[in-house]
Amino acid sequence: MTVMTKMKGFAAAAGLAATLLTGAASYAVADEVTLTMAVPDWPPTRIMKKFFDEQYKPKSGNTVKLDVDFIPWPDFYTRVNASLTSGEQKYNFIVSDSQWLGAFVEGGYYRKINDLLDADPEFKKTLMNIHPNPLNAYSTYPYKSENYYGFPQFPDVLVNYARKDIICNEEEQKNFQAKYGKKLPCTGEELDAMTWDDFKNVGEFFRRKKGEMLAGAPAEDDFYGIAFQAGKGYDFSSMQINGFIWQMGGNIWDETQAPTGQAEGVVNSPEAVAALEKYLSMLEYMPPVAKTGTMDIFKSDELFREGKVAMNIDWIGLGEASLDPKSSKVSDKLVFGQMPGTMGPDGKIIRWSNIGGQPFVLTTWTTDAQIKEAVEFVKWWLSDDIQHQFAAGGGQSAVKSVYEDPKYVTYRPWNRAWAPQLDWQKDVWHVPQFFELLTQQQDQFDLAITGKQDAKTTLDNIAKFQQEVLKSGGLIQ
Repeated sequence: MTVMTKMKGFAAAAGLAATLLTGAASYAVADEVTLTMAVPDWPPTRIMKKFFDEQYKPKSGNTVKLDVDFIPWPDFYTRVNASLTSGEQKYNFIVSDSQWLGAFVEGGYYRKINDLLDADPEFKKTLMNIHPNPLNAYSTYPYKSENYYGFPQFPDVLVNYARKDIICNEEEQKNFQAKYGKKLPCTGEELDAMTWDDFKNVGEFFRRKKGEMLAGAPAEDDFYGIAFQAGKGYDFSSMQINGFIWQMGGNIWDETQAPTGQAEGVVNSPEAVAALEKYLSMLEYMPPVAKTGTMDIFKSDELFREGKVAMNIDWIGLGEASLDPKSSKVSDKLVFGQMPGTMGPDGKIIRWSNIGGQPFVLTTWTTDAQIKEAVEFVKWWLSDDIQHQFAAGGGQSAVKSVYEDPKYVTYRPWNRAWAPQLDWQKDVWHVPQFFELLTQQQDQFDLAITGKQDAKTTLDNIAKFQQEVLKSGGLIQ
């Protein structure tokens, strides 16, 4: 063999090797990446998983799987906390309640995302196009800082679900007007204009025994005018009571004022006591379960769908079941409005409310490959097209370009109440001590709800406990 022939042979072999290597590299790019996610089990997360399975195509070319652990709401915090603190590192992605941020950031479990946003200006622009109240609630720790940890997954607010076949009945309208000197709210716009005093009047007016006349026919069961959260579990009563306190000029402990902001003298202020008294005064007009400390968001929703309540204040996230004739006896009889508010001295309604909803968060042990795919998924999720589809499927969007689109209000009957409520949303604490604060507060509220303790004693006890916990944690001087 000549030297030239040898060289040709080497070149051919080298070319073949390069081809094989190149081919191998191209196959290596198409990796399989699994994102394991913990989520609360309810419609917004079920819709998300359905969209992923049916529509999502990763830009990377990888095979990306979303392995979702659907956890019942009452067990959600306990299960996620146990997983994170055990060190098992099971989840890459968590749909977290906003109040968990401080505890799990300080614990070293939640990953800061500022670097991911800075590396992708378009993605950062999308995030900054989200209404500031949900963005601050779902993403920031400390609260309202520029330290970001979460991407909004599902934003939520409380709205008024109502039975138009009951409240719009001509005879009921006439009798309500005669008794209270005011029109019984019937349309969505009239529901928007309701104060808590109006809501209480509806509760009193529509309290009927089985067999008594109700909208022109005998009531099939005991019937009640109103319902809202009054449950001891998790954060249920706090989410409703906080709104009363803010609306009536009081406050909860404000972490943005740390370390000078106090709990004592604020949490138990005269305004806060009056607000809790107002909240408690409505329980007698609700189904009896309200006074047992078990009227959580699911129970009030269930009673409303069973046709036993005229008006129910609940999260939009539960709304789909009310529209479904398979799960709702009143699916074709509904009208929705903003949650009632408190009339201010200027004659305008004050509507402060505790925000619901959750962010996505990444865990600190998530690999670079998983992070890349997770970010691409979130970018897809927050895109205008998918957000419109999500809203049309029963979700909500806090992306301004989406919810400000005129067609947004056509997707679901409650969407007309969505955008006006966003400006009135605040959040409970994000601090690491949140669960300790929340558990004691829920226990105290339960004593008041079940008639074992008055409002002032309740808030005095809460304020004292919070002062001690927050002082020992260095959050109060």
